Amino acid sequence: MTPSFAKLARATPTHVAFAFLAMGGWALFANRGHGQAAWTAALGQGAMSGVITLLLKRALEAMAARLSGVIAYLAPPALSASLILVLLYAAHRAIGTPQIAATIAVPWSVSTLYAILYTATLVRARNGTPGS
Repeated sequence: MTPSFAKLARATPTHVAFAFLAMGGWALFANRGHGQAAWTAALGQGAMSGVITLLLKRALEAMAARLSGVIAYLAPPALSASLILVLLYAAHRAIGTPQIAATIAVPWSVSTLYAILYTATLVRARNGTPGS
């Protein structure tokens, strides 16, 4: 990997743009039979995914740093998964997304898996656990 590509790959705007395109694209696909409502869902989901991408990493770091033991592994992903699910459902309900469950399934699953893995990495690194 070239240094310039590596720098681009690590850049926050790159991550936000990728989240917007990937999850907005998923929302468009999930609502493809619903005309303009599919585009509204796609733009809404893309925007939410961008914001979630910006905030999730920092929130997990802050929570994991303040907790210890098994709670440090469980609470940050559980809290973030719950809040993201409520946010996604409420926002899509408000904008009239036709296929809410299908629309939020992938973004919620990806963010939850990320939260579980990243939190475990943070806690293991802090504890000096092998494999971190």
